[in-house]
Amino acid sequence: MPLTFDDLIARARALPRDGRRALLGIAGSPGSGKTTLAERLVDALNGDGPPWAAHVPMDGFHLADAELDRLGRRDRKGAPDTFDAAGYAALLRRLREETGTVVYAPGFERVLEQPLAGAIPVPPRARLVVTEGNYLLLREGSWARVRPCLDEVWFCEIAEEERIRRLVARHEEFGKEHEAAVAWVRGSDQRNADLVATTRRWADLVVPAGVLLAVS
Repeated sequence: MPLTFDDLIARARALPRDGRRALLGIAGSPGSGKTTLAERLVDALNGDGPPWAAHVPMDGFHLADAELDRLGRRDRKGAPDTFDAAGYAALLRRLREETGTVVYAPGFERVLEQPLAGAIPVPPRARLVVTEGNYLLLREGSWARVRPCLDEVWFCEIAEEERIRRLVARHEEFGKEHEAAVAWVRGSDQRNADLVATTRRWADLVVPAGVLLAVS
């Protein structure tokens, strides 16, 4: 039977066990639908009641542009070494262990393309935290600390043409001219996507295009 969104809801709901909080990771290349899937999943799990699930994106751990300028890495923004991977892993550990108090996570402002400290509160009643980002399955450097913090990691897989179309549209939406958007997607973003694709084999579940397009 083909995988459905209802299947994903049931699988996510079953992750918290023995009264403890669970962490679900959603990985995939830029533009593959990670954020949309995470948002729809959390909305479906919460329904009209108090928050049972929380969404904590990895993007809040982007290094600020000032630091990227200092490092000479502004032209590779979004690459693995342009994030605070150790800080992200530390937050995931806190989310798993500190369940008796609100834990604040950083967000990311798409218009400014800058992280925002303390933007996402995760309340004690949240039994599931859904986190998403490109490099959850990467095994290099501090990224290797991320996977052990997560109960499962799902990988979003969508046709390359659709992924690129979405990514170009996103860059245009947040201010890039079409030519600049295409150049960035075909250059820096594509190098990141190629790296992320190599981590697919370590996912617990591959979420196919049919499901991703249905929730878009």
